[in-house]
This record gives sequence, structure tokens and C-alpha cells, in this order.
Amino acid sequence: MNYIVLDIEFNGRKFASPHPMEVIEIGAVRLDESLRDTDTFAAFIKPVYFAKLNSFIKKKTGIPQESIDGAARFPKVIGDFREWLDAKPGPVTFVVWGGEDIKRIVQDVRMHKLDETYWTQTPSLDLLKGFLQTQGLKNDVSVEGALEMLGIEASGAAHRALDDAKMTADIFRAAYEKLDLTLAKEYKDTFSNSKERRIVRSAAKSLASRRIAPTWELAVEHYLKGKIALEDPRKEAELRAYFDALPAFPMPTRAEEAPQGAAAAEAANSASRPEAAAAAAERPLAEPEQAE
Repeated sequence: MNYIVLDIEFNGRKFASPHPMEVIEIGAVRLDESLRDTDTFAAFIKPVYFAKLNSFIKKKTGIPQESIDGAARFPKVIGDFREWLDAKPGPVTFVVWGGEDIKRIVQDVRMHKLDETYWTQTPSLDLLKGFLQTQGLKNDVSVEGALEMLGIEASGAAHRALDDAKMTADIFRAAYEKLDLTLAKEYKDTFSNSKERRIVRSAAKSLASRRIAPTWELAVEHYLKGKIALEDPRKEAELRAYFDALPAFPMPTRAEEAPQGAAAAEAANSASRPEAAAAAAERPLAEPEQAE
């Protein structure tokens, strides 16, 4: 077994554009069955669009513009990466922190009209999801946060692909005995991202906090409109399924909600009645917590 701990960095844009963001750096660590580092891969990629890095990406990653200017295009780099992956025989499982890394690679493979079979059929383990399970956590944590929880000193530069891959490998080794390795799955297309799902979750939670039974229609009208583009029916269906699968959030008792005398109690009682719920929803609602 080859565990390939993978991380990518991608470029960004500060304005609405039909052009996609692209991978600009790949970093990977190969682990053997004993979880020992046996090899590494690192390469920059010159994107087709937004090849000039904006100030946010340069500050976040520390990648110098010259490294991107002198890099090869995606087809050459992904071909080199595949050769590196195939250099050692045996099955491969990718280990990634969250679901974006493989998704971004598949998107760029498709954009360049390359064969996607290897990237969609090689299983990938979302270590973030596995780590949260081992710790009994519900909220996402960063690689650096996980290292701190495990008492492991972070090394290298955050948001650089190879350094992040090395730190992710440290987490994988530390958590390995408790991980559910059956979480490793082949790639499946998703049309929403984790930030959008957090906004949906926050909308449902906020509705419940107002003693309003959360419905998808209310969430869209009062929280999601203007924050999440829902023109793609596949994306809307995916987010709605996520919304419908959320656990029931507790509604505050009347005493918790507004212990301000008889008038407040009557208002709370009225809002709890089905015929008043829709009217209550029309009142201005608090913004859901913002996803980073």
C-alpha cells in the first residue's frame, strides 16, 4: 500500500469571472505500509487564467510570482506527478485534509480535456473527517489546530503544498490506529463546497433559534439568497438534501427566548403556532454565522 498524502494550492480572483480558479502547486508525501516517508513530490504550475497572483494569494502562500512565471502548465506537471505515483508498485490511497484537493485536480484535468479515470477511481481518505470522528468533534479544524490538539509541533510554512502535506502526514500517523479507513472512497462529483454547507447549517440553526420550524424555502429566502448561487439545479438539490439531513436543532424555551413579561410570552406563544410561523419568518432575521 502507498499512502499519498496530498495537498494543493490554487490561485484566486477578487472579482466575478466565468474562468475557473486553478491549481498552482502540488505537494505530496509517499508513505509505505509502516507509515514511513519514502519520497516526496513538489511542483509549481502556471495557470491558464489569473497567472498573475493577487496580493491575497501571495500573502497567504508566500509563493513568489517568479515561481509561477517559470512553471510548466498543468498537463506537463500532472503527467510528471502521475509518473511519480506509478514509480512504486502497489495500490494507492490518497490522504487529504478536506475534499477540495482531489476536486480541484479533477476540475483541472477536465478543463484540459485529459483522461480523468485515474483521479476519479483512486480512493481518497478525507483525513479531516476521520480526525473529527476520532476526537468527537463537529466543527472543522485546521491542520495546525489538529497538530496542536495532538501535541505535535507544526513545521514548515502553512499554505505551501509540500509543507502542508508533511504536516498532514504527521496527523495521519498520530491518528492512524483510531481512523476508520473505510472512509476512503472514489471521487464523487460535488457541486457545493464546505463554506456553502456551513452557511446552510447556520441558516437552519438560526431559524430554530427563533422558534421557527426550519424549511428549505425559508432558508433560501432569508439567508441563502445573495450568498450562495443556486442557479445550478444540481447544486441546489445537493444543498437541499444536506439541509434535509441536518439534525433537529433545539428551539429555545419561552423563558430562554424572551422573559420580558406577559407581552413577550404571548409573542413567543403566537410565533410557535403554525399559522404565525410564516409571518414571524417575514420579520428581519439575524445573519447566520459567517463561514471562513
